Amino acid sequence: MITVPAAGHAGAFVHPALFYRGLDEYLDGVGGFVRTALAADEPVLVAVPAPRLGPLRESLGGDVPGVEYVDMARLGRNPGRILAALQDFAGRHEGRPARIVGEPIWPGRSRAEVLEATRHEALINTAFAGRDATILCPYDVARLSSGVVADARRTHPTLREAGRELASREYTDPSVVTGDCDVPLAEPGPGAVSLDYAGGDLARVREFAEAWARGTSLATGRRGDLILAISEATANSLAHGGGHGTLRLWTAAGQGVVAEVRDAGHLADPLAGRRRPPLASARGGRGLWMIHQLCDLVEIRATPSGLTLRLHMADV
Repeated sequence: MITVPAAGHAGAFVHPALFYRGLDEYLDGVGGFVRTALAADEPVLVAVPAPRLGPLRESLGGDVPGVEYVDMARLGRNPGRILAALQDFAGRHEGRPARIVGEPIWPGRSRAEVLEATRHEALINTAFAGRDATILCPYDVARLSSGVVADARRTHPTLREAGRELASREYTDPSVVTGDCDVPLAEPGPGAVSLDYAGGDLARVREFAEAWARGTSLATGRRGDLILAISEATANSLAHGGGHGTLRLWTAAGQGVVAEVRDAGHLADPLAGRRRPPLASARGGRGLWMIHQLCDLVEIRATPSGLTLRLHMADV
């Protein structure tokens, strides 16, 4: 192992996992990365859960010009929203190195959230390929499961631990990891309702979903977001998923409301919906993007027989 500069290597994409144990190692690793970037006059985005933001600010001497802080627990509640935010930051500093701290997995994440965050970590390598950028991803190896840490070794080309960096022997192609994230979705319990739909049924789908949602604990605004997300998903089915599909709705204890859309479509681009579509793009490129922005978790499963979108909306 050799000691390396904390901010990465000029002209190449660098995606290290920072394995830390305890707050001191966290502040040393993340703080050192930020200080090195600032010394090189490079702006930094720090997207970590809120409990880490205060200690980081204090260790860096307060709010320092050139450092942008984001609560990852809010930004990344749905992991499908994270990548676009990182690309937006890099885009605002076009022509300069992008230096980012992103912590998408922390203790307490649900298994479904961890799978989608792991998918995000793999797709970063595709989305930022060729960009002069370093995205440092902290992992609390003392509190996260061994499976999460093993996946971090598979999604990060390099690993940082105890102030040193080495190549990850377990790093693998992003498509392999995303494929492994496509574990079968559990079937809902009793009480799920369903509606088959086809061309000309969008109004009927909306009415069906609205009537059902009024019987849930979702607040009015949250219900509106759910109905809009369902409308976008079913419209995509009609346009790109064979012209027909099935909507299922149910509530899950501790998980809020779940809507599922199944059709005969396929997902040609694994980054679809995770990157902000151009303003001039066709509607078909924006539907999945909107769904990710509206929902608290989006699970996507692509199989030879079709596509499943499972949309989660918490009632808080």
